[in-house]
Amino acid sequence: MTTQDKIKKAGQEVIDLLIEKNESYGDSALKPANVFANGSAVDNLCARIDDKLMRIKTQGFRGYGEDNIKDLIGYLILLKIAVREEEESRVEEDFKLKNWQEDILKIEL
Repeated sequence: MTTQDKIKKAGQEVIDLLIEKNESYGDSALKPANVFANGSAVDNLCARIDDKLMRIKTQGFRGYGEDNIKDLIGYLILLKIAVREEEESRVEEDFKLKNWQEDILKIEL
């Protein structure tokens, strides 16, 4: 198996894990319920990443029988998506505000 094949296989394992967890938990990573925690998707994912890194620090890569590396990569992918969505939302809000300001300036008093 070539290195490229190994990369594809490892990447597919993370994708499969993310899809499986998304089916089990819904879209909670990117659309948090905010029942107990009250943060954005980015904030909550950063907290999950911190927790995972602390587990790796204290238990090693195989603590609690989980594949911590795969989980961490998955959280980082979700964080990348959340950051992108947050930036797109900010651009959309800025565009709406600019249009609103232009409309206000067109009103004759």
